[in-house]
Amino acid sequence: MPDRGGGPTGPRMRVGRPSRRVRTLLMTLGVLAVLAMAFVMFAGFWTDWLWYRSVHYSSVFTTTLWTKIGLFFVFGLLMAAAVGFNIWLAHRLRPPLSAMSMEQQSLDRYRMGIAPYKRWLLVGIVSVVGLIAGASASGQWRTWLMWVNGVPFHQKDPQFHLDVSFYAFDLPWYRFLLGFGFAAAVLSLIAAALTHYLYGGLRVTSPGARATAAATGHLSVLLGIFVALKAVAYWLDRYGLAVKSSDFKATGNWTGLRYVDANAYLPAKTILFCIAVICALLFFATLWRRTWQLPVIGFGLMVLSAILIGGLYPAIVQKFQVQPNEQAKEAPYVEKNLKATREAYGIDGTDVKDYPGSSDTKDKAKLRDDADTAASIRLMDPNVVSPTFQQLQQVRNYYGFPSNLDVDRYSKDGKDQDTVIGLRELNLAGIPKSNWINDHFRYTHGYGAVAAKGTTADSEGRPVFTEYNLPSRGDLGEYQQQIYYGEKTTQYSIVGGPQKEIDYSDDSGEKTTSYKGKSGISLSSPVNRAAYAVAFGEPQILYSGAIGEGSRILYNRTPKERVEAVAPWLTIDGDAYPAIVNHKIQWIVDAYTTTNGYPYASRTTLGDTTADSLTAANNQRAVVAQQNQVNYIRNSVKATVDAYTGEVKLYQWDTKDPVLKTWMKAFPNTVKAKDSISPDLMAHLRYPQDLFKVQRELLTRYHVKDAQTFLSGSEVWQVPDDPSNNSGSAVPPYYLSMKLPGETSQAFSLTTTMTPNGRDNLAAFMSVDAEAGTPDYGKISILKLPTGKTVDGPKRVQSQFNSEPSIAESISLLERGDSKVEYGNLLTVPLDGGLLYVEPVYVRGGDLKYPLLRKVLVTYGGSTAFESTLDQALNKVFGAESSTQPPPDENTTKPPTSSNPTVQAALDDAQKAFDQGQEALKKGDWQAYGEAQKDLEDALKKAEDAQNKADKAGSGGSGADKSTDKGSDKNADKKSSPSGSPSSSPSSDKSS
Repeated sequence: MPDRGGGPTGPRMRVGRPSRRVRTLLMTLGVLAVLAMAFVMFAGFWTDWLWYRSVHYSSVFTTTLWTKIGLFFVFGLLMAAAVGFNIWLAHRLRPPLSAMSMEQQSLDRYRMGIAPYKRWLLVGIVSVVGLIAGASASGQWRTWLMWVNGVPFHQKDPQFHLDVSFYAFDLPWYRFLLGFGFAAAVLSLIAAALTHYLYGGLRVTSPGARATAAATGHLSVLLGIFVALKAVAYWLDRYGLAVKSSDFKATGNWTGLRYVDANAYLPAKTILFCIAVICALLFFATLWRRTWQLPVIGFGLMVLSAILIGGLYPAIVQKFQVQPNEQAKEAPYVEKNLKATREAYGIDGTDVKDYPGSSDTKDKAKLRDDADTAASIRLMDPNVVSPTFQQLQQVRNYYGFPSNLDVDRYSKDGKDQDTVIGLRELNLAGIPKSNWINDHFRYTHGYGAVAAKGTTADSEGRPVFTEYNLPSRGDLGEYQQQIYYGEKTTQYSIVGGPQKEIDYSDDSGEKTTSYKGKSGISLSSPVNRAAYAVAFGEPQILYSGAIGEGSRILYNRTPKERVEAVAPWLTIDGDAYPAIVNHKIQWIVDAYTTTNGYPYASRTTLGDTTADSLTAANNQRAVVAQQNQVNYIRNSVKATVDAYTGEVKLYQWDTKDPVLKTWMKAFPNTVKAKDSISPDLMAHLRYPQDLFKVQRELLTRYHVKDAQTFLSGSEVWQVPDDPSNNSGSAVPPYYLSMKLPGETSQAFSLTTTMTPNGRDNLAAFMSVDAEAGTPDYGKISILKLPTGKTVDGPKRVQSQFNSEPSIAESISLLERGDSKVEYGNLLTVPLDGGLLYVEPVYVRGGDLKYPLLRKVLVTYGGSTAFESTLDQALNKVFGAESSTQPPPDENTTKPPTSSNPTVQAALDDAQKAFDQGQEALKKGDWQAYGEAQKDLEDALKKAEDAQNKADKAGSGGSGADKSTDKGSDKNADKKSSPSGSPSSSPSSDKSS
């Protein structure tokens, strides 16, 4: 045909076809895109490897990686082989000629269309199936490692008499294999059926037989495999009853067999197993019989049996046998659940004692003296005084304290002192100017610990600091003060290179430093820099001149992140706490081993059980296990993270835990032996809060051992809401050094209260010995109050505080103006058969941005006091003064005296300098405060030198005079605290 469009046809035919240059460009861009994607994947892998190698846990990375790779390829290839083989077999068994029906004529077009691509289509299908199956299997690396490394519990379940390890380690893996088998059988069946249909082996509308003999045999075998797997599932379901969760109206959440399970479901599963085996054999028999009749009948009978035997029969047993006499029928199974649950959560050794709840002692003076020794009442609430630490000890805006401080024990003069402690961590929100260099090179770390006595405040309600100032100094001695790893340190930093870091600032200006530790990853390699530029999405890492010789990148810097990374098989406690150990700041992290496969033990959700009024305000403290629910938990590992080097150490704590032993087999040489814990570290280990909260939640029901009482629900308790705030969340447990009835000395303990279900009176007081390294560590004690007697619980006590007219009037006076009253921890202390409640009251407002202790609420035996100090409140409540304390009119704020005029003059100068420092502190004049501190130190040095000269000359006065001088020096030294002299409080007066 002539070209009617005009012009030659050649050029028109080439329109739209890319030139060679364009094709080359497109190919180049395609190759570059593939390389870029490959490098992004490589960057993630490479940076992970470098990080694990830097913390010396590369074996964790390699073991996890190779396990995932192995599972991916093994199960991916198995799935691909199963599906690919059945497609190939169905194609091979296709009939040589297809019937000339409309159905087959329509299929001919599809057969002809895919004929040239059959091989590639087969490869594509099996590849996709294999990739999906492999990816799913690689996620089961924990299940595989626990199965292959499992060690016995040496405890048997009461129903099948199998070791608990079968349920914890073996059964989850068998269930995974069964699920994989079902998936392979179903996908193979679908693929084979579609292939048979496409090539005429199956017909839907064509005349004649619906399936060829070959197709019938092939599909029957696949159906037989599916039914055989169903038989295996029925058999495993028998054992699954021991760890099955169900709702039981008598107890709520229930795990294990009940009467209907043991007497209906268990025999039903056995019968269904036998029927499924027979049905599978009938399907296999079609290879010879070539008919579907018997298999279809057998399959129908199996489905009908599953409905009648597996569903209807148990319902009949429950309705007509169990419900009319539920307690008698269920009692034996409840006893098994009680025993297993108590063992699985470590509460089987709980000591439950009856406690009267009121005192019969008439001697008020004795009660008053006993109150002094019953507990070291903590007036500094670590969850309230953080703003006070922030205001008095922040020093620079780029430092900050956590919102919840920690409680620890430190020894002074041979006596343990409950101490509130926090670290002055880096706070990037407070740096003067935010930019990339400042955020990641200049401001890289915090500096120093700050600690205060937990049991006292100064005369103005401020903490009595035992470690203070910048650089920090005080009772904690010399230690490495830089904090490169902490709870608030969430950004990466690049240290050790040409760019100097700000160490701290004082009156003479900024002090700079350069990181000397071996932590982090070197950026000297261009490959490393490129990998981190990609991994962190920060191209400046690749070319910045601030990075040079010696530069190292620090990341994953919170203690929880680091422990989770090096031990991904552990569940981490929500509260890491700092301690000075061997002249270093160490973060101590409690870690748990868990499983949800302990037979008969009721399950709990850690995230819900460990929630309280503190986690409601700080959701970062939430605890989440690998499983959604667990029914076994042990505090098996104590971990430490060095605040300077970031070094992570894992210590075996529970030497009997089979779950930990299993993981130690899977990851050898990652957990150190318990005996490698140093005495200095042991002194700061404590019983973890989150484990205690899980145990107290279980003990609200499982404190009883009698099945009938458990089923009646008459002894069910609950954890009360926190009465000091309106969060509606559970009251947190409190660390407190206290003495239980019958004990002769105080022990560092973790305590809580419990109330009857739906009521506000007290049901029980629960405590655990939290002092690591002692024989009674971990011993749980419950003081059970009489059920027929009303003893006020925390909420009622708080209500009484608020409703007392004189107290309410005092509170209203404290709240005048812009002031706000904040209630501290409501502490409960058993005392001579009764319960002593103590609550510190803080005031924040006006020009103050931080709370100060102003009053102490105390109640005992119906008597309530609201006084300025704890001693005054106790004296009022008991109507007597303590015989173990000095008279209250002593005043150590009075300048100490000395018989040596030179020493006395120096001490007078010290007192003057101290007073000047306090005035400067109130005005916020840090320069004047620093000068006063220097004058104070000079005066104390003069006093010390004068006294030494007098001692050597033999003319220093009598022994009593010398004693006075030494005590004066000691008091004067305490007065160097920026919060005011510890000796200015009545408590300090009495301890001096």
